[in-house]
Amino acid sequence: MTRLLVVAALLAYSAASMAQVKVIISGGFSTAYRQLLPEFEKSAGISVTTGSGASQGKGPTTIASQLERGAAFDVVIMSREGLGELMAAGRILAGSDVDLATAAIGVAVRAGAPKPEVTTVAGFKRALLDAKLIAVPQSTSGIFLVKTVFPKLGVAERIKVKMYDRGAQSAGAVASGEADLAVQPVSELMSVPGIQYVGVIPDELQLIQMFSAAIVKGSTQADAARRLIQFLASDRAAAAIKSNGMEPARK
Repeated sequence: MTRLLVVAALLAYSAASMAQVKVIISGGFSTAYRQLLPEFEKSAGISVTTGSGASQGKGPTTIASQLERGAAFDVVIMSREGLGELMAAGRILAGSDVDLATAAIGVAVRAGAPKPEVTTVAGFKRALLDAKLIAVPQSTSGIFLVKTVFPKLGVAERIKVKMYDRGAQSAGAVASGEADLAVQPVSELMSVPGIQYVGVIPDELQLIQMFSAAIVKGSTQADAARRLIQFLASDRAAAAIKSNGMEPARK
C-alpha cells in the first residue's frame, strides 16, 4: 500500500512537472512578466513558453489575429480593451479573466536629449508640435492617442505621427533617432536602452490602461494556466509590477 502511494505521488509530481503553459502577451505587462516568470517556473514546476502580439489594432501580429489563425495558446495577457474583444468573440474561458496591473501613458525621448515638459496640457501640446516625428504603438494606447487625444488638442493635422506594430518598435524608433518622442504606456518605456523617460501625460488626456490575463477557451492546460494567472495577480508580483511603472490591480 505504501509503495502504491509513493508511486502515485511520484506520478502526480511528474505530471505537474511536465505541465507546459503557452502564453501570448502584449507589451504593456511584458517586462514585469519576464522578471516574474523564473520564480513561477521554479516554484510551480511548470514550464512556460511565451509569444507576443498587440492587444488591439490591425495586421497579422495582433493577439486576436494569431488566435484566429489557430495559434495554440493557453493564456492571454493584454489590455482590458483587447481582452474584452476576445471575450465578445467567444475565445476566452468564461470567468477566467483576472486584472493584473494598471499603467498610465507616458513620454520618452532619446537618451541625452532635452526633456520637454509633458505633465501639463500646454507643455505636452508644445512638445508634440516641436517634434519632427512622434512614435506610438498601433494598439490600445496608440489608437486612443490618434483618435482622441491629438484631435482634442487640435494638433492632429499639425504633427507627424507614425504607428508601429509594437511598443518595443516605437520606443526603439526614439532610441535610434528616427523619432523624437515615444508616447505609450509607461511600462513600455522604463527599461529600454537608448531612451529616457520624461513623465506621464496630463490627467485630462490620460488613459489608465488595465492589463489583464485570461485562459484561452479550449486550453488543455487550464489548471496550470490558472496557477500562473493567480501568481501574476498575487502580492508576490507587486514589487516587479511597481518597478516597471505600473500599479497592481486592486483586488
